[in-house]
Amino acid sequence: MSPAPAAAEPMAVDDSASRKAKRKQLKAAAAAAAAAAAAAEAEAASAKKEKKRKAKEPSPSSDEEEKSSTSSEETAPAPKKAKEKAKKAVEASPPASEDDGVVTASSDEDPADPNALTNFRISEPLRQRLKSKGINALFPIQATTFDLVLDGSDLVGRARTGQGKTLAFVLPILESLVNGTHKATRKTDYGRPPSVLVLLPTRELANQVHADFEFYGATYGLSACCVYGGSPYRPQEMALRKGVDIIVGTPGRVKDFIVKGTLNLKCLKFRVLDEADEMLNMGFVDDVELILGKVEDVTKVQTLLFSATLPDWVNKLSMRFLKGNRKTVDLVGNEKLKASASVKHLALPCNKAARAQVIPDIIRCYSHGGRTIIFTETKDSASELSGLIPGSRALHGDVVQAQREVILAGFRGGKFQVLVATNVAARGLDINDVQLIIQCEPPRDVEAYIHRSGRTGRAGNTGVAVMLYEPRYKHSVSRLERESGVKFEHISAPQPTDVAQSAGTEAADAIASVSDSVIPIFREQAEQLLSSSSLSAADLLAKALAKAVGYTDIKKRSLLSSMEDYTTLHLQTGRPMWSPG
Repeated sequence: MSPAPAAAEPMAVDDSASRKAKRKQLKAAAAAAAAAAAAAEAEAASAKKEKKRKAKEPSPSSDEEEKSSTSSEETAPAPKKAKEKAKKAVEASPPASEDDGVVTASSDEDPADPNALTNFRISEPLRQRLKSKGINALFPIQATTFDLVLDGSDLVGRARTGQGKTLAFVLPILESLVNGTHKATRKTDYGRPPSVLVLLPTRELANQVHADFEFYGATYGLSACCVYGGSPYRPQEMALRKGVDIIVGTPGRVKDFIVKGTLNLKCLKFRVLDEADEMLNMGFVDDVELILGKVEDVTKVQTLLFSATLPDWVNKLSMRFLKGNRKTVDLVGNEKLKASASVKHLALPCNKAARAQVIPDIIRCYSHGGRTIIFTETKDSASELSGLIPGSRALHGDVVQAQREVILAGFRGGKFQVLVATNVAARGLDINDVQLIIQCEPPRDVEAYIHRSGRTGRAGNTGVAVMLYEPRYKHSVSRLERESGVKFEHISAPQPTDVAQSAGTEAADAIASVSDSVIPIFREQAEQLLSSSSLSAADLLAKALAKAVGYTDIKKRSLLSSMEDYTTLHLQTGRPMWSPG
């Protein structure tokens, strides 16, 4: 090993120790400031209380009044002195800035926040890139793993879905390649083998992670390539032959390139398995083990494994391919509740025959104008539902890759608001403003429910997940509650009156946006209608709103089965009723 990299390692360690010490100083200073402020408040309250007590006492003699006045004058400045102490404590805290390349806290960051970007070894260009996305602090999984990865540890990371696992490995990997221990040994020439290999279970997730590496890696001029099945080999082969820094792909296509000799792992610095539990479910066990086994010198490669859950195969994989001193970061632990806490979980009884009528009403009442993803178990039902819901698109295994990418781009871009998908879209999609998730029936296992409902309520936002079920299979809902810890709120299908009111609100908002230039054109008809009708102006406008949103009549709907033209009756007797036998 050349002298340059040997000198780089202690520098990284010293830098880590320095930053950790600074974070401790920040926390200690913040705690001291808080304690001083609390003491100031306590002294102020005590002085106020003493003043009130003396005011209630009988009037003292003139000498005593003079003493009381003096005492009061001495007591009054106490809060001010305490506040000055608190201010000095804050001023005495070490500033979140350094000379010679150490970051400085900007106005939109809170340096007292231990997860603020300034408290981590993130270089200024990358920090600015993060801020352009509105990121000023790391999520818990990112903050907990950052130093571990940057310091060279193998890692198993686990967090609830939607909590930022992707950036938990993207950020420290980029810093390690450009500013860390791998800077001196990273290849930069034409035709270079990759330094990073990331394996993911689906094409959609691979594209998403590739986009993150491209966006943040562009800060340092790093190149990334995404390889997956269903797309032509030739463009991917050309990219590999030119040389790339980061390969992101699905196990099947990565294995193909390794077998063909197109992909060489001899210079690999990082290998990452993201959504490892889903690779097991999708049958990638053999491919993953073959790919991991192609690394000759595992001591020179850092392995990171991220997963929402840790089934037996994932644990065995970590034992076999990660170093013995690997670190484990588990932000879920043995907690029963694994689903996102920012999602409202609703269960609704609905016969299959009523789904086509009920689902559009659920969207109208619960999506609040945001995007909706509907999950079905079969491709046929996905296609059928997308044909019944205006402005929706279907995404399933029979959709060719090129069309699939067009559909996802359209959904992200807001060209349509409803995506009907099979499980192919359940994992890893991170689309902004997905307000509503509808599952047409209870999934076969609890993890599937968690992953699907986790497509909403991401990155600090809130969302709604509605699960439909056949009334006779209500035990499936109880099973999900028992196994996941999720407490469902049981609701009935939106009644036509509820839907009509929601539609009326939208129509009223739409009317407010109509230009005044149309008033002269329609005024005459409006005046004739008003003069010829026995209804009030408000009633006529109500009928106009109803017609505008397609309502000429309101039908009833069963509370038990969601079937239209059925009425649910609740019978109650004043004495016990006994059935024969």
